[in-house]
Amino acid sequence: MSNVARKMAEVLRDFGISYVFGVPSGNWIDFMEGIRLTEGIEFILVSNEASGGFMADVHWRLTGRLAACFGTYGPGACNLSTGVCGGYLDRSPLLVFADEMPDEKLKRIVQMNIDNQTLFKPITKWQTRLDPLTVSQTLHKACSISLSEVPGPVYIGIPAGIGVVETRNEIHDEYPVQSVPNPENTSIERMKELFSEAKKPLLVLGITSMRFNLRDEIVNIAQKFELPVVLTPMAKGMLPEDHPCYAGVLAHALSDRVSLTYQQADLVVGIGYDPVEINYEDWMPSVPLIHIDTIPADVDAVKIHNVCNVTGDLKYALKCLNDMKAGKKNWDLEALAERRSRIFHTLASPEDGFDMRSIPARLRDIPPINGIMTCDVGAHLHLIGQAWKTYSPECQFMTNGCSSMGFGIPAAISAKLSCPERQVACVTGDGGFLMMAGEIATAVRLGSKIVFVLITDRNLSLIKIKQQRKNYETYGTSLFDENYVSSNMFFGAPVLTVQSQREYQQALYEAFAAERPIIIEARVDTEGYNGLLLKNIQ
Repeated sequence: MSNVARKMAEVLRDFGISYVFGVPSGNWIDFMEGIRLTEGIEFILVSNEASGGFMADVHWRLTGRLAACFGTYGPGACNLSTGVCGGYLDRSPLLVFADEMPDEKLKRIVQMNIDNQTLFKPITKWQTRLDPLTVSQTLHKACSISLSEVPGPVYIGIPAGIGVVETRNEIHDEYPVQSVPNPENTSIERMKELFSEAKKPLLVLGITSMRFNLRDEIVNIAQKFELPVVLTPMAKGMLPEDHPCYAGVLAHALSDRVSLTYQQADLVVGIGYDPVEINYEDWMPSVPLIHIDTIPADVDAVKIHNVCNVTGDLKYALKCLNDMKAGKKNWDLEALAERRSRIFHTLASPEDGFDMRSIPARLRDIPPINGIMTCDVGAHLHLIGQAWKTYSPECQFMTNGCSSMGFGIPAAISAKLSCPERQVACVTGDGGFLMMAGEIATAVRLGSKIVFVLITDRNLSLIKIKQQRKNYETYGTSLFDENYVSSNMFFGAPVLTVQSQREYQQALYEAFAAERPIIIEARVDTEGYNGLLLKNIQ
């Protein structure tokens, strides 16, 4: 005999779930006790429930193992939903738990009571409610649904009081993760036909290409046919920036220069391209599209009317493409190299002065190539998305499908928990920092050796730039008043304030040598953002 709480902890542990992130409630303490008594699974207290979702998301991205998150009734569930939305739109599987009223109070007017099943329906793949008689069955089914294509969160409500209810052994069906079939032969043949006819096909990579671990296949195709490759921001690392076929990142800094390449294409080949980051029609020239993914392309049929959907196992589709006898295409890789060189030269740190370009440039010099950098949302993200050299997909983490400010700090904490042997840094603007500042206390409590680089310009810079582009007065973007003074310590984490290249570099060496979390507050001139960001990508 066992109770619901203990059984849930054991089933989660047996499924490979090591962490449950959240803020506890009175109802949850029974489940915390079950977790405490179960070796191999741990509850991690966070400062904001949204962080729990972000942390579960990044844990899966780094390890390939599910994690879970929890929030209590009402405000806890609402806070949690931001992190869950991140997993949903960034295509990460996770298990989501929240308190719910017992059956007799579920439909009544009760303090903190809202309809969680409806709250989570738009941002999860499946919603259900835990029953003491089917704990194992429900959790196995939830894990299967979460991991199956397209992966994403599932929600399980926990009725108040059931944690201590006794359970018995269950016999239930197996719930394997659904396999992805090979694409239909007709779509493969159409793909070959379009590719053979094209003189300048372009490869564009998205989130799914990372999920299917297609780096080797993509490199082989790009090299064999000498094709330029552009990436969505979350596909960074799928092709090294120094590769002869690398053409840049869509929709980030200097995207107008990246467009000089893709506007020459007479065919676009999307490999694992998910429009949740950026729609095809927002950048594509008026040419045919081959879309290789697990689901068909979501496109504006008026703007893109010639689409070949190669839907199914991406590895099989790429093998068919790579096996084609077609020779090298008509791209000028020397001209591509020149455009690429100009992009990185423009984004390089200035020799004199200290501006936003210095942040990624100097930071990149210190961690090893397998170091992990998480990046929050803001103007700096567009710069880092283009400038940061990412040697492997699991070395740089951002949110672009959801694009929620506040992602960077909890993402870094999760990265360090998941890979304690690797160096971890986080770059965040002051806007994102203010949203998740409480998680610095979490990092200190966990003893997480993380370098947090805080870019302070006292404004929501990206919104300010957009206002300027429309000739509006700057309004509603100031974060601090003129009397703002830096702190020397934040929740136990030392703060190193820097205003020059020399100070920044010295602070980086000191921070990476430390055995605890360190915040480097970089006061930089951000006016230069305006010349690099928000370029027209048409």
